[in-house]
Amino acid sequence: MVEAWYMDESQEDQRAPHRLQPNCAVSLEQLRSLGVVYRKLDADNYETDPCLKEIRRAENYSWMDIITIQKDKLPNYEEKIKTFYEEHLHLDDEIRYVLDGSGYFDVRDQDDKWIRISMEKGDMITLPAGIYHRFTLDEKVSLHDFTLSAEGFLCLADT
Repeated sequence: MVEAWYMDESQEDQRAPHRLQPNCAVSLEQLRSLGVVYRKLDADNYETDPCLKEIRRAENYSWMDIITIQKDKLPNYEEKIKTFYEEHLHLDDEIRYVLDGSGYFDVRDQDDKWIRISMEKGDMITLPAGIYHRFTLDEKVSLHDFTLSAEGFLCLADT
């Protein structure tokens, strides 16, 4: 199950959990109030998963792209990692589906505070258009990232 919490203000290693002390957990309901939707899917069978097929059909996602986030597979790896962690937003929804490994997606709440969403294999989130967010690998540094956007963009990323 996905876990989320408010982040501390530390500028140290972006891959660390950065939990407030004491921890201030964020529920799925709180995420939904921001427009962030969570699903758990069968990452081992993503190519034939009927739930994923239904999501793609219902949202009219028509193609996918695969990105591998590993030093030996992603050109300009260090630069890309920095770019992923830069705060940004999109004009369309963005969907991230973790096929293997783990990582963090950070989103800003209505008060501009960062919420860290810890995701692992099988976790899928939809980030609504216009929400500020960023991505980083966690301390495990292994992630397959599957992305769907509102315009039919499906991106599978492997870290």
